[in-house]
This record gives sequence, C-alpha cells and structure tokens, in this order.
Amino acid sequence: GVAALIAYQRGNSTYFPDRVVPMLPKALSNGWCSLNPREDRPCMAVQLWIDAKGKLLRHKFLRGLMRSAARLTYEEVQAARDGQSGGAHDEILAEILPALYGAYAALLEARHERGTLELDLPERKIRLAEDGSVAAIETRIRLDSHKLIEEFMIAANVAAAKELERLRQAWLWARRI
Repeated sequence: GVAALIAYQRGNSTYFPDRVVPMLPKALSNGWCSLNPREDRPCMAVQLWIDAKGKLLRHKFLRGLMRSAARLTYEEVQAARDGQSGGAHDEILAEILPALYGAYAALLEARHERGTLELDLPERKIRLAEDGSVAAIETRIRLDSHKLIEEFMIAANVAAAKELERLRQAWLWARRI
C-alpha cells in the first residue's frame, strides 16, 4: 500500500552526516524493519550452499521469523576477528565468526579467480560541529568486516537473480502450454 508507494518514490534511504531519511516510513524502518536484539521479525531468508572454492552450489529462499541475538558494529566484529576481545558479545562472535570468515575467504577466492574488477575506493565521513557546520571530512577506515558483509550481500543478490530468472522461465514455459 502506502509504504510500498513511498519506498518506490524514494528508491533508497539517504544518509546525511547528522540524520537518515529512510526509504520506508519511520514507523516501519524504526519498527518492523529494524533488527532490534531479542525481538522477533518476519523475514525472507536465503540459504546459500558454497563450496570450498567459493562457488554457489545451490540456494533456497524461505519465509521465516528471525530473532537477532545482538546489534553489532563493524568495529566490534573486526576487533573480535583480530583477537581483541573483551566486548559484551564475545561468546556469540566466537561461535559464528570462524564459519562466516571461512565462507568469506572462499567467496573472495572465487572473486579473484573470475578476475572481478575490485574498486576499493576510500569512503569519506563528514564530521559536523555543534552548530551544524562541517568540522572535517575524514577518510573512513574500510575493515574486513565491511567486506565480509558486502560479499555475502553480493552472493544473496546473485542467488535472487538466479531465482527470479528461474521463475520467469517457468512462467514463460507454463504460458506456452
């Protein structure tokens, strides 16, 4: 309904140095669409089967109900990966990071084998003064934890494209009958 129309008109969320203009209405973006720890959220999930060389073997999309265990920053994940523990979420990270980074390493290897163009351009961060003026423009450090999430997002998008292509072919085939 209305939320879909607003999202369609905006196309994406816009991030300013001091605020965010969400694509979705605030009631959704700060409510049902936010991943608050220990709260159930309906979701569409994809299971990805990736071999040791980073090849996507198969995928399966399903509807689910997820419960986020913790809200983690990229910096927290990177610190845990680098062995700088001491955070509140060390137990969760110790359990999931080895498998995540193993899959990431395989996906990265496949990317290099394909000869994919990799643009690792610096991202800028604008720091504002109290009066709202620009105090500084700084280079944001790009962590491996950023790259890990980006790689999984790409893998999920590839799986979604393959699934949409499969469904379209099935639909076209069914129309011929």
